[in-house]
Amino acid sequence: MAHVQHNNTCVSATQTRKAITGGLTPWRECLVKQLILDRLSAPLEVTELARACAMSRSHFSRTFKCSTGLSPQDWIRCQRVARAKQLIEKTNLTLTQIGLECGFCDQAHFSHIFTRSEGITPFAWRCRAVRSAPPTATQAASLTNRSNSRPMIKSSGRTAHFPG
Repeated sequence: MAHVQHNNTCVSATQTRKAITGGLTPWRECLVKQLILDRLSAPLEVTELARACAMSRSHFSRTFKCSTGLSPQDWIRCQRVARAKQLIEKTNLTLTQIGLECGFCDQAHFSHIFTRSEGITPFAWRCRAVRSAPPTATQAASLTNRSNSRPMIKSSGRTAHFPG
């Protein structure tokens, strides 16, 4: 999904015309994208992708860029960052684990690529995601219990509730 948004902003009219006349065939584009997504956590060589499409590396790179608006390396990088954003928002994995899960060689490389792509560090992204996420059922129950427990004062047989 992230690559679609990125492609829409990066593809010019000239690139769109090229994609119609010089891009990958639809079945090859689908094949290579699925191959990339299936092996996102592993090192990927453009030569392997070209071989899967029965093309030379240079011809594959040209046609892939015509089809997607991005080089194979850039498209892979975008997919890795998109996957990292999902894992940051939906899991409690450490940033090191997320970086490795997304195919980055170490946390420094992950942080550098993520920051260059998104403009903020993965840690800042996580902080923003945590702040904007709706509370979980456990958190909501905890908040409800806290709001219902007001200080009480007993005097002369009556209990008085004070807003807390």
